[in-house]
Amino acid sequence: MSKDYGQYCPVTLGSEVLADRWTFMIVREMVLGNTRFNDIERCLPGISRTLLAQRLRHLERKGVLERRPARSGRGSEYHLTPAGKDLEGVIIAVGEWAVRWLHSEPQPSNVDPVTLTWWLHRRVDVGRVPNRRVVIEFDYQGADAMVIWLVLDRGEPSVCMKHPGFDSDVLVTTDSVSFMRVFSGIDTLADARRNETVVIDGPPALTRGFEQWFLWSPFADFVREVRAQTV
Repeated sequence: MSKDYGQYCPVTLGSEVLADRWTFMIVREMVLGNTRFNDIERCLPGISRTLLAQRLRHLERKGVLERRPARSGRGSEYHLTPAGKDLEGVIIAVGEWAVRWLHSEPQPSNVDPVTLTWWLHRRVDVGRVPNRRVVIEFDYQGADAMVIWLVLDRGEPSVCMKHPGFDSDVLVTTDSVSFMRVFSGIDTLADARRNETVVIDGPPALTRGFEQWFLWSPFADFVREVRAQTV
């Protein structure tokens, strides 16, 4: 439950809507395009389904989102209202403030391969991917070793935790921290490949185009800008 601080102040009113644990992150996921309960949950490892449902109801009561029947006809989707969409600038401003003043190196405990791959899948630049199905196999090494497939089917991306039934076109061998460094903008993909912290194998036409298929983190450009200022 959100707290009533008993003060007449715009910051207080905003805090009563957004300051509970996970609420701001749920809005972040919706700003980035997630509309289904399971998709939002996937991007927030650690939140319980019960708490997520409570937070979504809270945001609905506060007029930040609305629930609609899913376009597929099964279940519901959550969509930002005009008030919710207006929070995009707030999300970006908080993220950029954190990059400037709090940003640090990613730690293994804070980088989950599943979440990282899911974030990547929602940042596909559909106008740049090949006009056919491309299967990317991510072979994550290290303590959290696992294999995850990202299927780009004519621009429609999906994440598979089990073999998708198609041969892999591109193999990416990395560890979650190294790939997060690329995703977040700390390292360029070219540098990571030169250092062999990210190894990409496959037909040259696909490996050359790989970087252009993704928009990467929404904060990647700002991360690069801030790091350039501190060199």
